[in-house]
Amino acid sequence: MEAYLKDKPSDTAKFSAQALLPFWGSYTAGQISTDLCRRYTESRRKLGRGDGTILREMGVLKAAVRRYASKAGAVFEMPSSPPPKDRYLTKAEFRKLVDAASDTPHLRLFLLVAVATAARAGAVLDLTWDRVNFARRQINLGVSEGNKRRAIVPMTRGLESALRDAHKKRLSEYVVEFGGEKVGSVKKSFAKAVARAGLDDVTPHVLRHTAAVWMAEAGTPMAEIAQYLGHSKETVTFKIYARFSPDYLRGAASALEWDEISTVPPSSDELEGQHEAGTDDD
Repeated sequence: MEAYLKDKPSDTAKFSAQALLPFWGSYTAGQISTDLCRRYTESRRKLGRGDGTILREMGVLKAAVRRYASKAGAVFEMPSSPPPKDRYLTKAEFRKLVDAASDTPHLRLFLLVAVATAARAGAVLDLTWDRVNFARRQINLGVSEGNKRRAIVPMTRGLESALRDAHKKRLSEYVVEFGGEKVGSVKKSFAKAVARAGLDDVTPHVLRHTAAVWMAEAGTPMAEIAQYLGHSKETVTFKIYARFSPDYLRGAASALEWDEISTVPPSSDELEGQHEAGTDDD
């Protein structure tokens, strides 16, 4: 595992290793079996970890074994992938959240940058002013710890205004700062703002999902959304976000019309007349 971490020094690998090593540290690759995998999964569940987290951890272990001990005979059993989370914010909800952060300037700026760039929380907190190009109205989200290049995205008008204001008041090289220092995490202040806004089940990562859903709802091509999100494969973007597009499967659905009348949508006058007459097609 140590060799793999040197080769792949990503946050995911490091955090996963912290969970993996206490259980797997005393075993060799050849001892990995379905029984041990099940025991590891159950031990993590008892600690309140979801299957998505466990799957990510096991994926790191499997990748390490595949790279350095592929012939050891390890047998893996992974938990099933959980269904994708559907929670995202409407624009009205996002306005409530921004208003709730009005007394916390660094959090408010974090919210604006996160939604306008569709970036992960870590990328937003890592953003420095030298990667904010006001002349081109672009933001370079840089490179992750795993040397994976993040997206370069245009500024929205609203974000540009907020950034110009923050740039005048800057005390450090970081865009999101508190007391002249880099902000390590916004989880606590974020949770408080969510509570003040009266929202439920909202985490910082929901902002990235929200940005992608808004783009899909506006009919943005999946290829463009993929570039915004930094997805290396458009198929990943399509699998998660195509269903939010206004034209999603409309062509296929039109092929299923069996009655000529049903293919012609009722006029507004017809709908109003049905409503006044109390008509019920059921």
